[in-house]
Amino acid sequence: MTTAAPITAIDFRQDGQQFHALVSGNPVNPALLFLHGFPEYSGAWTEVISLLSERWFCVAPDQRGYGQSWRPEGVENYATKHLVKDVSGFIDHFGQGRVAALIGHDWGASVAYATAMRWPAKIGKLIVVNGVHPAPFQAALAAGGAQSAASQYITWLRQDGAEVILAADDFARMFSLFSAKMDWSWMTEARRADYKAAWRDAAGLRAMINWYRATPLKVAEPGVPISADDLPQWDADALRISMPHLLIWGQADTALLAEARAGLQDFCASLTICETAEADHWILHQKPEFVATAIADFLTRMAA
Repeated sequence: MTTAAPITAIDFRQDGQQFHALVSGNPVNPALLFLHGFPEYSGAWTEVISLLSERWFCVAPDQRGYGQSWRPEGVENYATKHLVKDVSGFIDHFGQGRVAALIGHDWGASVAYATAMRWPAKIGKLIVVNGVHPAPFQAALAAGGAQSAASQYITWLRQDGAEVILAADDFARMFSLFSAKMDWSWMTEARRADYKAAWRDAAGLRAMINWYRATPLKVAEPGVPISADDLPQWDADALRISMPHLLIWGQADTALLAEARAGLQDFCASLTICETAEADHWILHQKPEFVATAIADFLTRMAA
């Protein structure tokens, strides 16, 4: 893996709205688009993209409602169809209609999956880092077992006023939620300041949390499974991933458990899994070289 390359922050407009992104590498090279999750922002990818930018043009946007990108009012503006439309526009803007790979973590992975289903011709490869396909995830959330228990925070976040509680006392509860049961040694004081600047205030957190309020996913209470008849009804064929797919997984993740990805292979034409026991949900920060190497190896091998 090469040494870290410079990263530039840029603002750009799409559909009349302002978005912010971090870019690294030469725009003439094949483009890689990186989608962050909750409660992060484009800065989640800085270490990874700097390691990949000698061979690829790397772009990590703040998605709508996050960081320095626009944050519309109203839960309805965070429905998946809008998030996917944003990503399609990012691909057109930075990749001239197609990226070598779309890469997502956490919520960014959910949007990456949805984009791959909706616009497969725009994506050469799909790479997910500790993120889940909607069908296996919904099954695990509805089962009333370990994943349902681990995801009770989703129900809490959906409550009115959750953002006010999380923003209080200089984001004390937000940082507590961020670090629960996982290794947080990577969170330096400088990074803490960067995250607070990205979150901005309770209104900023509300936009981020609206992603959870807009999703149709249902979370069972522990020990109380949800009937299949009461779950979102999806067309299985529409959920298939047609391009080569890499899943990178930190096995110590306590937010997304292994059961949340059970059966993923049934939805994929070509699936590769790369795991490490030495990372959890925050693998991007704990093991950036591992993540970057896995991405580079996969893209190189699949191009051969």
